[in-house]
Amino acid sequence: VTLHLNPISSVHIHQKPLVFLLNSPLPLVWKLQTERLAPGIRRVFFVSLGSVVQFEKGNFSLSAEMEEKFFPEKNEHLLQWAQKEYGAVTSFTELKISRNIYIKVGE
Repeated sequence: VTLHLNPISSVHIHQKPLVFLLNSPLPLVWKLQTERLAPGIRRVFFVSLGSVVQFEKGNFSLSAEMEEKFFPEKNEHLLQWAQKEYGAVTSFTELKISRNIYIKVGE
């Protein structure tokens, strides 16, 4: 699955840390494609067991981290866990089948 990350239209270059929880019932390879994300900013990708993130070459991969995590099975429990762990959830998306996911990041 390719994860496309770009800032919202009102932000020229996104310069804040990001945390993603990428959960799947089956192990996946998450391929990142990014546009206009500032280099050197911490971005963390937690993936379900057996999954991996393929980072783009260059500056983005130097400040991005991937960690395998055991997530709660049901989406309600995953959302509650994320809110408890991080204090807030700005976006939650569930897809049954997808090859491309487009996410706008920003304020």
